[in-house]
Amino acid sequence: MEPKIHSGSLKADGLRFAIVESRWNELLTTKLTAGAVDALSRLGSRNEDIEVFKVPGSFELPLAAKRIAETGRFDAVICVGVVIRGETPHFEYVAGEAASGITQAALSTNVPVLFGIVTADTVEQAMNRCGIKSGNKGFEAAMSAVEIASLLGQIVEEGGTAAGRAG
Repeated sequence: MEPKIHSGSLKADGLRFAIVESRWNELLTTKLTAGAVDALSRLGSRNEDIEVFKVPGSFELPLAAKRIAETGRFDAVICVGVVIRGETPHFEYVAGEAASGITQAALSTNVPVLFGIVTADTVEQAMNRCGIKSGNKGFEAAMSAVEIASLLGQIVEEGGTAAGRAG
């Protein structure tokens, strides 16, 4: 007998999304946000079910994402930003803390908080990952947001373990 397999769907209708966008490298982050909105729209989300929140930089994404998730108004929060390596270790601190903070925001709120931050060595690499030439990490993060929000919704609907249902 095969195990029961659960997976999320790629249907965004009826779900609400927040996009938290870093203004640092805004020329590129707006492309990520546009990519995320495009993905959500293609999957059935209505414009009124998407809200965009702008923060100064990628370092500020986790706190805003956590507060937004805590409101209970959104099925998923998508964080988008661009961090480009410079001549100092600043890149590692910002990228690492943003990643860690986004993970903590998701785990502490039980709301999916997606990592749509481009980390690149050069501006050209960043442009390539923001949809200027091909691919868009904002689009990809939004696709993942829909799928994980759908899966988590199924888990909640199906209830807990037999022991939990009995007690």
